[in-house]
Amino acid sequence: GRAVTADRGEAAVARARLVVDGIVGIGGKGGLRPDAARLAEAVARSGAAVVAVDLPSGVDADTGEVRGAALRADLTVTFGAYKPGLLVDPAREYAGVVRFVGIGIEPPPADAVLQALQHADVARLLPTPEAESDKYRRGVVGIAAGSARYPGAAVLAVSGALRGGAGAVRYVGPAGDAVLARYPETLVSDAGPAKAGRVQAWVTGPGAGDDAATVAEVLATDVPVLLDADGLRLADRDAVRGRGAPTLMTPHAGEAAALLGVRREEVEAARLAAVRELAARYRATVLLKGSTTLVAGPDGGPVRVNSTGTPWLATAGSGDVLSGLAGSLLASGLDPLDAGSVAAYLHGLAGRFAAQGAPTGAHDVAARIPEAWRNVRG
Repeated sequence: GRAVTADRGEAAVARARLVVDGIVGIGGKGGLRPDAARLAEAVARSGAAVVAVDLPSGVDADTGEVRGAALRADLTVTFGAYKPGLLVDPAREYAGVVRFVGIGIEPPPADAVLQALQHADVARLLPTPEAESDKYRRGVVGIAAGSARYPGAAVLAVSGALRGGAGAVRYVGPAGDAVLARYPETLVSDAGPAKAGRVQAWVTGPGAGDDAATVAEVLATDVPVLLDADGLRLADRDAVRGRGAPTLMTPHAGEAAALLGVRREEVEAARLAAVRELAARYRATVLLKGSTTLVAGPDGGPVRVNSTGTPWLATAGSGDVLSGLAGSLLASGLDPLDAGSVAAYLHGLAGRFAAQGAPTGAHDVAARIPEAWRNVRG
């Protein structure tokens, strides 16, 4: 009977050095059934190496969700196409190292639900100054960030912006002295965003504290706006939805949960659904930060999944650097989906270079962005 078969399977697994997982295919939903779950637990106890066929049994191939028990693979050999569940957490963590094997099936690009940029894709999108370019033709990014309590957020956002391709960085806010002390090339203005001067894109929110007025003033401009950190909490939601110019929102899972009115755990368990819902609800491009960084546009097209990064990027101020970098790319002319995707890619690569397997700080990540840029360009 079934119990005997499961018992025999557990006994065999206990003696195994290698387990090939082919219990459930891409149509499996809702985690493993009880007998299969017992086998998964036995595999985990055995310490055997696990090779999954196409994807680990128990994960959702289409969403990256894991509802119940699932196999944890050391290696997944997948066929035909990469499945979303191999690229998006939490399922990605179950897949181990992923290797693709072509079997003569090439799904039409129009059917893709995920896109993962590679070096060549990012290189094509990076802005390049021409012979007649000046700082204004290359774009000016405005940074409206920081507060008396959090001046460092402004400094870090500026550090990312200065390395993001725009010709100049204009800062408005209470942290001007701190910004100039670190980056004297910054154009610091005493006026508010509406009177600060020529700007092709704005970044607002990092370290803003309770300064809702500045966030509202930035949202009222007619240029692309990146909304991050405190700005996500302070922004009037109707003002975001009603903007005539593009908006790029960059929440982490906790901020995304607050915007959606759900628990953080729900966002982390269904990241793909969460980023799509945020983009649709706010009519904005959304970059959902985390172990898997996703970028979704408001039009319901394919979601971009970032393929670079390191867990060492989970450090204070890292997101401020990313915001400045993405804002600078916006100012240089990239659309929000490309600006967010390219920024995440470069930021993740810079994080790898800065960390080298050891703790790193946000300033170190910003300093390695030019190296990441050169690495992508080859």
